[in-house]
Amino acid sequence: MAGALEIVRIPALSNNYVWLIHDPVSEETVVIDPSEAEPVLAEVEARGWTIGQIWNTHWHPDHTGGNAAIKARGAVVSGPAAEAGKIPTLDTGLREGDTVRIGDHIARVIETPGHTAGHIVFHMAEDAALFSGDTLFAMGCGRLFEGDAAQMYGNMQRLAALPPETMVYCAHEYTQSNGRYAATAEPANSAVRERMLTVDAQRAAGEPTVPTTIALELATNPFLRAASAEHLAERRAAKDAF
Repeated sequence: MAGALEIVRIPALSNNYVWLIHDPVSEETVVIDPSEAEPVLAEVEARGWTIGQIWNTHWHPDHTGGNAAIKARGAVVSGPAAEAGKIPTLDTGLREGDTVRIGDHIARVIETPGHTAGHIVFHMAEDAALFSGDTLFAMGCGRLFEGDAAQMYGNMQRLAALPPETMVYCAHEYTQSNGRYAATAEPANSAVRERMLTVDAQRAAGEPTVPTTIALELATNPFLRAASAEHLAERRAAKDAF
């Protein structure tokens, strides 16, 4: 029977989070979206772990910049097949419904185009974990660089349907700015106001605000709560100019 995973948050660059997953049973370790190698390698060395896999959600350099140095130490890189041409370190291309695993723990790939054309997320149902990259943030969603609002709305609908207790491990510390916009998008939403009291206190103390949960996002995320693709498009445009 699979035991509990250890999930470690590593701050990187100015506001990125790199996630380490370690399975104490198999002693395997995966790193998700290593924006840079140095803090990741320092963390695993301090813990006595060895990274065997890299999982990428999309091609942007702040999610793949550490791939080469970590791969040079023996890790295998898996990421979106649709972006293989933009991830030169990629070994295994992943599409909707494919799975990757760490020990006996399985992650299913969900395609979430919008932020980039081939963005994917990793859902570990039995571990109640979602590694959402730049698709779903705490109180936000990714900018539409290569896709459109209809795609992102479809993504939000799919992710909103995950179990409410699912922990969401996103790739950036954007919660405070997202929450300030959410308060203007839904001024009558008391859950947003209450959450921001906590978020502001956390940031004032230099503490992280993620992971979050699907339940918390359903209550406070204006993009997950958008009523239609058109509604999401309006909110995304407003947030971009906020």
